[in-house]
Amino acid sequence: MLIRGPHVMDGYHNLPEETAKTLTDDGWLRTGDKGSIDAEGFLTITGRIKDLFKTSGGKYIAPSAIESKFKAVCPYASQFMVFGNERNYCVALVTLDPDAMEGWAEENGMTGTSYEDLVKSDKVHDLVAGYVDDLNSRLNRWETIKRWELLDHDLTVESGELTPSMKVKRNVVESNYQDRIDALYA
Repeated sequence: MLIRGPHVMDGYHNLPEETAKTLTDDGWLRTGDKGSIDAEGFLTITGRIKDLFKTSGGKYIAPSAIESKFKAVCPYASQFMVFGNERNYCVALVTLDPDAMEGWAEENGMTGTSYEDLVKSDKVHDLVAGYVDDLNSRLNRWETIKRWELLDHDLTVESGELTPSMKVKRNVVESNYQDRIDALYA
């Protein structure tokens, strides 16, 4: 998205390189957001440019938008992290909310089962698979999640994978689980 008007700055004081990165030659400010305009002329922000990745097929993907959609359809989701930069399809790492899964276990005859054993069970795998299928039905073909893996633990601040405000540190998660992500492409 680009904006221009009397409310937009003229540039950074004594920082011509930063000004050139932020403003176009004709004075438009690069917001850093990606958006689309619908048939009625309304603008919808679809993601941040820095959050986008490009598949090997040349399609740009906004992982945060896909991740939000999954969390909206799956009440048991804690984290859903989408990867696919320079790859031919998208994959995901999934963590489930331990408290929500405890309730699910009670309702499904698995009371007292540990979180680790729950997420390894076929019942939970099938449950998550249904939500991934639901998600995929709402996405463009190139955005769909072809393969995914359930982690046997949730992400934590202590592991460095979440910020204190509970935001995922994507680069840390990707580094910590690179072998598992790579295995989803094998």
